Amino acid sequence: MSLSTTFLQTEMAFSKTVMSHEQRPLPSTSSSSSSPAHHDPEQCHLHHLSHGPNPLKGIPQFKSINEHRRHILIHMAAVFRNWARVGFIEGISGHISVRDPEYPEYMWMNPIGKHFGLMIASDMLCINIANGAIVGGNKTRPANSPGFFIHSEIHKARPDVHAICHAHTVAGRAWAAFGKPLDMITQDVCTLYGALVASNEYGGIVTAEQEGQQIAAMLGSKGKAAILLNHGLITVGSTVDEASFLLGLVDRSCDIQLRVESACAGNPTLNKHIIPDSLARSNSAIAGERNWLYEEAQPDIEYEIAMAGEAIQAGLEDIQLAPPSSTSARTLV
Repeated sequence: MSLSTTFLQTEMAFSKTVMSHEQRPLPSTSSSSSSPAHHDPEQCHLHHLSHGPNPLKGIPQFKSINEHRRHILIHMAAVFRNWARVGFIEGISGHISVRDPEYPEYMWMNPIGKHFGLMIASDMLCINIANGAIVGGNKTRPANSPGFFIHSEIHKARPDVHAICHAHTVAGRAWAAFGKPLDMITQDVCTLYGALVASNEYGGIVTAEQEGQQIAAMLGSKGKAAILLNHGLITVGSTVDEASFLLGLVDRSCDIQLRVESACAGNPTLNKHIIPDSLARSNSAIAGERNWLYEEAQPDIEYEIAMAGEAIQAGLEDIQLAPPSSTSARTLV
């Protein structure tokens, strides 16, 4: 089955002033490489957004691999707890993956069957992207097999992508029934100008690598979000913070679009105002930057960590993983 896609705007619409993911250096795990926000071209928008002597800093630097890995797993758990709070739950559907900071050939993923509201950092499984081997983390529960097919293929196709979020949200699925992209009708949705795609073919429950490959192809080299026909939403990013914020943004934008379409249908005198391409592109160049998107996610993540207390990091010890060459394939279910 081949997924045909409708691009919200062409990839050429990306602002030339914003570096592509392929051009951007990956977040360093060494504190010695950090620099003030106003010296970093990727953080200049945060610096100007912040009024006062202590601007937002964006993606943090880490003193060690272990510190970076703990940060990832705790933030993954916090995102799931937030999903539970806002209703991004449909039984055992929904999954997140994040590349390991030491071995990018591995990804951390949530177990299938545990309520998002109870998720803690030590629940996550570490999986070899290439062969599906469970190489670390929690081995008491299986991973989500359809999720593995989707996430692994996107990670293979997009080395710049470090995190992927997929959920069956209510508003997302409602708008996905139309197989159409979103209009640029709010300042917020412009964050995804030129980076949002919508599929117009549905292929059923994902059961093989081919479906994951088709979703990866649909996203292309610069896509950040996709509306999957009759299915749900998927977003990618350089951090789980970025990808999770974008998923929420797409869901809320779907809800707004549905409300606007309903209002227009009930009153023919109403006309949608579409934000011009030049303004949408400018908004995306600012608000679509990875440090900005990282900070957008922090209020919700910090809230969930505070509400969970020490429980969210219970059982999270110094994790040691064997290099990819020493792992062997293992079933996911």
